[in-house]
Amino acid sequence: MNLSSFAAFYRDGGPFMHLILLTGVAILALTAERFWVIGRAASINSGKLVRDAVARVGKGDTPAATDLCRRVRGPVAHVAHAILSRNVADEERLQTAADNAASIALPPLSRRLPYLNTLANVATLLGLLGTIFGLITAFSAVSAADPSQRSAFLAVGISQALNTTAFGLIIAVPTLLVHGFLVSKVEHIVDSIDEASARLIDAISRRGPSAVRDQAA
Repeated sequence: MNLSSFAAFYRDGGPFMHLILLTGVAILALTAERFWVIGRAASINSGKLVRDAVARVGKGDTPAATDLCRRVRGPVAHVAHAILSRNVADEERLQTAADNAASIALPPLSRRLPYLNTLANVATLLGLLGTIFGLITAFSAVSAADPSQRSAFLAVGISQALNTTAFGLIIAVPTLLVHGFLVSKVEHIVDSIDEASARLIDAISRRGPSAVRDQAA
């Protein structure tokens, strides 16, 4: 579909096309913002970070592991730093520190994500509402029009009905796919945090009190 064809498609869709377009603009802005936030968090090689931190803890260099996690930005590094800086070897207290840090690091990632799903449904429903109004307009015009003009009025109403439905779905379907993709990225980060917490807590617990002495030193 070229630009002129889309302009005709948009024009024939009637006033509900404007509402669907505004919904699409809101979706585009929200998607760009969420890709920026989640993309930055997911760009960190959390597997390498955790391996390096665990290796340093295993060698008794807990301060170096803490400094490494402090210098790296991202939810996984934030939680790992909270664990390493706790300065205890008790698993329960370390897990509490990890949970508290995760409760701070994770909400900004999923914030406003449900709005994408909501806006996709809004676009679909606006398309259906435009369809209903288009059909009402078509049949009302046909019943009142001269017989020679009925086919023209019917074509205009049906075009409005079908175009709004199509435009709503054009906006909604990609939005749902993007929403699913972003949710999967957030879930991957959550899994990485859980894995990092488990591995670091296990490494510190295996070293026992010596890990605390190393950190204090």
